[in-house]
Formats: sequence, C-alpha cells, structure tokens
Amino acid sequence: MNRPAVFFILTLFLPLLAVAYPLDGYQDTGIRRVEGARLANEGVIPGRKQPAGALLSTSEVDLRLLNYRNMDLPAPDPAFSRQLVKMLGSSADNYGIAVLDISDPANPVYGEHRGDYRQNTGSVGKIIVALGLFQALADAWPDDLDKRRGILKNTIVTADDFSVSDHHKIRVFNVETRTLARHTMPVGQQGSLWEYLDWTLSVSSNSAAAMTMREAMLLKQYGKSYPPSEAEIQRFFKDTPKQELTDLFQRTFFDPITRNGLDIEKIRQGSFFTRTGKKKVNGGGNSYGTARELVKLTLRMEQGRLVDEFSSRELKRLLYMTERRIRYASAPALRDSAVYFKSGSLYSCMEEEGFNCGKYMGNKRNYMNSLAIIENTSNGYQLNYIAGLISNVLRVNSAVEHQTFGMRIHRMIEKAHPPGEVRKSAPLLPIPPR
Repeated sequence: MNRPAVFFILTLFLPLLAVAYPLDGYQDTGIRRVEGARLANEGVIPGRKQPAGALLSTSEVDLRLLNYRNMDLPAPDPAFSRQLVKMLGSSADNYGIAVLDISDPANPVYGEHRGDYRQNTGSVGKIIVALGLFQALADAWPDDLDKRRGILKNTIVTADDFSVSDHHKIRVFNVETRTLARHTMPVGQQGSLWEYLDWTLSVSSNSAAAMTMREAMLLKQYGKSYPPSEAEIQRFFKDTPKQELTDLFQRTFFDPITRNGLDIEKIRQGSFFTRTGKKKVNGGGNSYGTARELVKLTLRMEQGRLVDEFSSRELKRLLYMTERRIRYASAPALRDSAVYFKSGSLYSCMEEEGFNCGKYMGNKRNYMNSLAIIENTSNGYQLNYIAGLISNVLRVNSAVEHQTFGMRIHRMIEKAHPPGEVRKSAPLLPIPPR
C-alpha cells in the first residue's frame, strides 16, 4: 500500500540548477522537477537552457560497456600516469587521481597517481546511498522490474526528523500550475521515492539523502511488505534497539559494497548525512573513498554490474547532468559532452595571520572530490572516459582547481583520440546539435 500523495501549492519561477536525469523522463519516473527543466529548456516557462551535452533522451542515456562485462581496471599505463602527475604540478602529492579511457573499449587505457589515497569524499558517498536502495529493491523483487519501477514512482515519502537539517535547496515543480519552488526541505515535505533519489543526487540534498537512507533501511527490513505505514515507521525506529539499527544500517549500506565486487576498506558511507539521522542511527563506521575505487564502481555501473542492468542504468540516468554544471563538471571544454557527475567537499579553517577563509579554501582541511563520466561525439571526436579526482590542497579554491583539471584531462583525452578516429566498437550516440 502506497502512502498518500499531496499536491503542492507553489508560487514562483526560479532558475534550475545542477539537476540530473534526462529531460524526457517525467512520464516514466514521475520526477516533477524534470518536467519543469524540460519546459524551461523549450522556452515554455522561464528557466535556464541546456547545453548541447545535456540533451540526450532517456533511451540515449545507456550503459556503454554491456559487451565488456569482463573488463577490469587495466594496469596503470606509465606514460598516461606521468601525464596526470605533470598536470597536477607541484601539489601532486595532495591529490589522488584515476582516469580510465574507454573511448576504444577493446583497448582501454588507465592512468593513476596515488589511486589508493583515501579520504572522506563528502557527498560523493550519496552514490553509495543509491546503491544501497537499489540493492534492497532488487533483493525484494529480483525478477519483477515493473514492481521495482512502481515502488520508485508511486511510493510517497514524507520527510520526518531524519531530514533535519540541511542548507541545500530542493526543486519542487507543480506540473498543473507550471510553477517551481526552491527551498530547503521542511519536515512534512512529500515526494516519490524516485524524487527523493533525484534530490539526493541532483542538488545533493543532505535531507533527501537521509530520507533515502531511511527508506533503504526500511526496504531491507520489510522486503516485499514495503512500504510500511507512517505509524509503523515511527514505531520501528523508536522501539528497535540501537545495536539492531546499526546492524541494519551496515547490511543496507556496507554489504552492497562487497556484494558488488568493491573493497569496503577503500569505499564506504558510514553515517547518515544529517545531524538527527546520526542521532537516531549509529552507522558504526567512517566514510571514505579512493579515486581508484570510485572509478572501479563507475566501471561496474557501465557494465551493468552494480546490482543488475536495471539498477546500473537508472543510477547512471540519475547522475546525468541536465542543468548548470559545477566544480569539475563546469569546465567549458565539457559543454558539448554528456556529463554524469557527483562531487563532494569538506573544508574547515583555523586562525592564520594573513589568510582569509573562503568557500572551498580551507587551511585546516580542504577536501574536494569529483567523479565523472564524460561522453563526447562532437566535432568528429569519439571520446568516453571515467575520471575520479580527490584532493586536499590547502588555501586554494578547490572548486576552481577541479574545474581546471576537468579541462586539462579532457584535452589530454582529445589528443589521444584525434577527430575521425575509427573505434573498434559501436560508436556512442551523437550529442544533439546546439
């Protein structure tokens, strides 16, 4: 039984920012914000137009390595790795970087520097949240994709105190009145499970991530009896002993890491993304990742090996950027590329004479983390690569640094695959013209 839906009364148009999922996805998913982005792009309502690389349809956003399911990360190519180190410059030892060039998937090329360097990856860990939910969904209905789609589209989630608190603003579009509201998530906010996934990954809402984590744990606990009533949800989290909740958390978010061939010592989301979520459920571990393991996760997604093809495909679509790009993804060189992206940052400052603390410019810690798939078929190129970049360079604007390296890596891949190069596999779908 689905929880009751509610209609939102929204009153203003606002530009859309950093959103995901293909623009034609509303009918299949019910993600209302996607319909708002489509109408804005078509000029029906006010809003930002999309760059060429953001105009792929849902059917065109697909898994590129289904015919290469046995591929694993190749040994690092010495020449390519040296190029990456040179690109990073004098601060190279404050970075971990891994790049897998699959432009010719029959002959992949991999380079890395400090690929096993581990740090807290911030909001990149929200990919693990989605993985945990898709794994629980598949465990409940392994052979029924229609049921899984129905659960994602029709289950209505109501934000409770797990969502407290967050500064990120979600976008809620009213399809009937064609108006958009942009606000932090209040307790009582309703949306479908698919919308909560979208808010988690597109605008990186910590509140949405916490609610998605709550739902993933409930899916794991109740299986085919999901979703429970709101009263049962409140009873479950109130009456269940703390250690049992920790065990459930780890079965929900730790086990899928190892079940999908990843190393729990190299990638993990160990806690909720909100203060109240952490108070209610102790995850029992730290959060971290490495550039190499992030690229390995993404490779498995492209192969349809994260849970299964359905889950891998939907996760990739949720990562597809269809609005204003930030950090690594904002490099102008990527404008005509399809970009699938997640980033996360953690920075803090301490007193230092002559230093003014700024956003993404910490002098105590300055973590910036980027994971991207880039696909480009413009100007005769056939480019496809995965890049993972994590850094802790103090006193610099790490968002700008990652943007710069996004451009430099792209130029590096372009140089390796000149226009007109013939691929040994089927070409990527063309990027729509501007």
